Amino acid sequence: MKVLTVVSHPRVDSLTFSVAAQFTQGLMDAGHETEVLDLHRSGFNPVLWESDEPDWTADHKTYSPEVEKEMERMKKHDALAYIFPIWWYSMPAMLKGYIDRVWNYGFAYGSNKLHHKRILWLGLAGAPLEHFEKRQYDKMIQHQLNIGIASYAGIPDTKVEIMYDTLDSRPEIHEKLLKQAYHLGLHYDSNLK
Repeated sequence: MKVLTVVSHPRVDSLTFSVAAQFTQGLMDAGHETEVLDLHRSGFNPVLWESDEPDWTADHKTYSPEVEKEMERMKKHDALAYIFPIWWYSMPAMLKGYIDRVWNYGFAYGSNKLHHKRILWLGLAGAPLEHFEKRQYDKMIQHQLNIGIASYAGIPDTKVEIMYDTLDSRPEIHEKLLKQAYHLGLHYDSNLK
């Protein structure tokens, strides 16, 4: 399977990038191919301008060259993975801007849907699980990403995996998270259902 792994974090020396490296190693060890798209270092502009605003009157639209390039990249893959920190109980603005611009009307929803079979949303949260469960933030995030985005775009197999307590700097905690990321990649075929 060809998996597009999109990573959103401003620092390459972050835990997010370490998790992404372990996840992609797991994918490759399982025999999958993966391409990593680093949204920050790629120079992607997350701001939606008029040229990429959805045209509700047309079934097909030509978008800006930057967005067309990312749509073509997505078409080359069978499945998707997004790895990001959870900020304000959601994805970072960079990743939301990518979704807004690239998962556009006529490509990801409307007259067309995405062809991808599965998607994994892998979020890193500084707070513990209990904090998220207290006000059901975990369920809110799952609903937004699985139903509001992935299912709406036609992806049948979708899962949110949240890694908690990522601000805990003890080496054993980070080692546990990196091991979890590796296993998510290694078992990508089976871990979404």
